[in-house]
Amino acid sequence: MQIRKRYLGVAAALAAAICYAAWPTQPEPRVALKPRGDGNLFSFVRSMDGTRPDGNVTTSSDDQLVVDAELPRMFDYYLAAVGEKSLDQIRAEIERQLDQRLKPNAAAQAKRLLAAYLDYKRDLVTVEKNLQAGATGNGIEAIKARLDAIRQSRLQFFSPAEVQAMFGLEDAYDRYNVERYEIAQDKALTDAQKEEKLAALDAAMPPELRKDQEAPLAVVKLEESVQKMRTSGASDDEVYRMRAATLNPEAAARLSELDRDEAAWKSRIADYLAQRSSLLNASMADADRQAAIQQLRNSRFDPQEQMRLPAYE
Repeated sequence: MQIRKRYLGVAAALAAAICYAAWPTQPEPRVALKPRGDGNLFSFVRSMDGTRPDGNVTTSSDDQLVVDAELPRMFDYYLAAVGEKSLDQIRAEIERQLDQRLKPNAAAQAKRLLAAYLDYKRDLVTVEKNLQAGATGNGIEAIKARLDAIRQSRLQFFSPAEVQAMFGLEDAYDRYNVERYEIAQDKALTDAQKEEKLAALDAAMPPELRKDQEAPLAVVKLEESVQKMRTSGASDDEVYRMRAATLNPEAAARLSELDRDEAAWKSRIADYLAQRSSLLNASMADADRQAAIQQLRNSRFDPQEQMRLPAYE
C-alpha cells in the first residue's frame, strides 16, 4: 500500500540536483531487503534498499502507453538516486525498466516522455532562479506565482493532454490547498463562515483527490485500532487478519514485516542504551569513555543508523 508522494516540494531541488549532480541522500531505517521485480536481489542504489519502485506504468490492449501520474512517480523514484549514480546511469536504468515492464511501442512512448521530463526538471532550475530574483515573500501570491510558473514550464515539454494526465491530480491538490489557505486567511470571514466555506470546498473535492487525501488518515486510524488490539492482548495473527480484512493480505504482510523490523530496532536500541549507561557510569577518563561509546556504536550500528541515535540518547 502506497501513499501518494508530493512532487511540488522536491521539483526544484531535483532539477538543481540533475544540473549540478549533487542530490543529497536522506538516511533511512534499514529494513529487510526485498527482491526487485527483475529477480535481482539488490536495489538500484543502497538508499533504496528495502523499497519498491514507485509507478505502476502500464500498456493498453493496443500497445499504447497509458499516460498518467504513474509515469512521473516512477521517474522520480529513480531520479532520487542522483548523487549515488550519474544521471546517465539513472536514465539507462529507467529505460531498462520501461523495456522490461512495457510492450515495445509503449516503451518507446515512455522513453520520449522521460526525455521530456528530464528537460522539464532542468528548466525548473531557471524557473526557481527567476522566482527568487523577483521574490516578494512567501505569501499566497508568491505561492500562486510559483505554481503558475511550474505549469507554464510543463507546457513547454508536454502537450496539454499529457500535462493533465501526468500532473492533473497534483494540480488539483495544489488548487485545493491554496483555496483552503485563502479561506483560512480571509479576515473578512467569521469563524463560522470559514468553516462553511471549508466544508463546501471539501464537498466539491474530486473523488480521486478525496481518496488520495483520505488514505493516510485511514492508515492512522487502522494503526490506532492495532494499538488498542495489542493493549487488549491480541496476537500477531489476529492483528494480521484485521489488517488483511481492512486493506488486503499483501499490505497486511508488509505491515507485519514493518512491525518485526521496528521490534528488532527497539531491541537493539534498548541493548545499546543499557551498555552505554554502564560506560557512562564507569570510572574512566572522559576521552576514554567517549571512545568506548563510539566503539559500542560502531559495533552495533552502521553509519546511517548511527545518525538516528541522538534521538534515543
